[in-house]
Amino acid sequence: MNNKNKTLIKTVAIQGIKGSYHHIVSKQFFETPVATIDCLSFDSVVDALISGACDAGIMALENSIAGSIIPNYALIDNYNLHVVGEHYLDIQHSLMALPNQSISDIEEVYSHPMALLQCKEFFRDYPHIKLIEDKDTAEVAERIQNKKLKGVGAIASTYAAEIFELNVLAKSIQTIKNNETRFAIVKRTQTDLLESEINKASIKFEANHKRGSLATILNVMSDCKLNLTKIQSLPIIETPWKYAFFVDVTFDDYANFKKAKSLIEIMGDDFKVLGEYKNAKL
Repeated sequence: MNNKNKTLIKTVAIQGIKGSYHHIVSKQFFETPVATIDCLSFDSVVDALISGACDAGIMALENSIAGSIIPNYALIDNYNLHVVGEHYLDIQHSLMALPNQSISDIEEVYSHPMALLQCKEFFRDYPHIKLIEDKDTAEVAERIQNKKLKGVGAIASTYAAEIFELNVLAKSIQTIKNNETRFAIVKRTQTDLLESEINKASIKFEANHKRGSLATILNVMSDCKLNLTKIQSLPIIETPWKYAFFVDVTFDDYANFKKAKSLIEIMGDDFKVLGEYKNAKL
């Protein structure tokens, strides 16, 4: 996919290290190779972006099994970041360990909490294995190789196994085989795309306590020919029982979105456009 955001971006902050799923996204999304800054938390990704240490960041937003990663919506909003692109990645988890071991030799398996959750059923057949939460999938794989940890396994991508020279004991061990994660590419500034190239947007607004206020805004989207693909509510901590709504919409004509923006800005409180970009599902 051709756009200026890709050609201008040279350094990208990712959650995780080389071999992680965020790293795979950095290799697939950008048309030219990018250098990556490894971060073990999404807060660190944002810090790297805000400080100017990188040109863009990659943040997972939702998973087809586990749902939304709500804190990341808040990070994008709170730090006024802009979503300039999205990427969907088929997440296939593999169990890996040092060579010359079988599953019966593995006593402990470490991985990111979400990966462990998605693979829980697989380990019912191996009650001798203790599952332990860790910061990152690929970082565990690297540690096993660096420290030559026998009897220890990692759940990560086959790409991580390749990089850290581990033996894959079982592939595609997640309970639900169709396991997809949506990633956002975020920058400090708005997209460079032409209006004619934009067909998806992420917005945020607050609905007041008046009856039907949310329904009215949703009707505006429908009337303006916007297709709502995602809606996520987030409580506003300072105001009990009031919620902010994060919404993704797609459209065929940018003029329709422009019209909807002008109306929602009047009807909703604290309206904000979080990003305008290309729909990766097309």
